[in-house]
Amino acid sequence: MVFLFRIFSFLPLGLLHVLGGGFGRLIYWFSPTYRHHLQENLAQAGIDPSLRGAVAAETGKQMIELARIWMRPLEEAVPLVAEVVGWEHVEAARQAGKGIVFLTPHLGCFEITAQYLSSFGDITVLYRAPKSAAAQELILMGRKREHLHLAPADLSGVRALIKALKKGEMVGMLPDQAPKTGEGVWLKFFGRYAYTMTLAARLTETGAVSLLTWGERLPGGRGYRVHFQLPHNPLSGSTIERAQQINDEVEALIRQCPAQYLWGYNRYKRPGGAESPPAE
Repeated sequence: MVFLFRIFSFLPLGLLHVLGGGFGRLIYWFSPTYRHHLQENLAQAGIDPSLRGAVAAETGKQMIELARIWMRPLEEAVPLVAEVVGWEHVEAARQAGKGIVFLTPHLGCFEITAQYLSSFGDITVLYRAPKSAAAQELILMGRKREHLHLAPADLSGVRALIKALKKGEMVGMLPDQAPKTGEGVWLKFFGRYAYTMTLAARLTETGAVSLLTWGERLPGGRGYRVHFQLPHNPLSGSTIERAQQINDEVEALIRQCPAQYLWGYNRYKRPGGAESPPAE
C-alpha cells in the first residue's frame, strides 16, 4: 500500500480525483454494506437521494487524494490550498494568545486542514490507531510533520491536547467520529441518536477559541478552499449541552456541501458494551 501511494503521489491532483471518483462509484456498487449506510444516512438527514452517486465519487476522491497530501513534502501539500475563507478568526485568536480548538468533521478533504495549519505553527491532532498495520504506517508517514503532532486517543493524548491549549497552541479533532464505550453519550445528530464524543466539548471549556473548519474540494483538481468559521452561537452550558451544540453546528456545516460528507461512515453504530440509545 505504501508503495502504491508513493506512485500515486506523483500524479496531478486532477488525475487522482478522476481515478478516485471512479473508484468510489465502484465501491458503492460492489459493497452492499457501504451502499446501505450511505443511503440510510442520506435519508436520515433528509438529503436528496440523487446525490448518492456524487457522494460515492467524492468519498473515492478523499481516499486517493491522500497520496498527494501525505506522501509529498509539506512545501508541496500546502500550495494545494487555493483559497482560504475566514482566516481572520484564526488570526484574531492567535493575536489574543489563545489556544484554538479546530472542529473538523468528515467533510471534504479534512486531512488538508491540519497540514495547512501546521505551516503557521504547532498543532496537535487527536489520533486513533487503525487496525491495519499498513494503514497505520501510512498515517504515521503522512501526518507527522515538524509542527504537526499526533495525540493518541487515550488519557495521555487528552493531556497532550490540554497542554497544547494552555500554551496557546492549536488542536484538532473529528467531532463526528464515533467514540469508544465510556467516551461518549447518546445525542441527536440529524434527528437520530448517535453516540457522541464528549472530549471535543470538554476542550471548548478550557477558554480556547472554537472554530469549525473543513477543506472544500474544488472541481477540476484545482485544489481546496479551506473554511474557518465561528459557531453560529457561542458554545456554552454543561459538557453535554456543548456536545449537542457541536452536533448541531456540524449538521449546519455539512448542509453547506452535502455531497462531500462521508455519508458511508457508520455514524449511528452502538459501540460494544455501550448502553442502548434512548427510545426515539
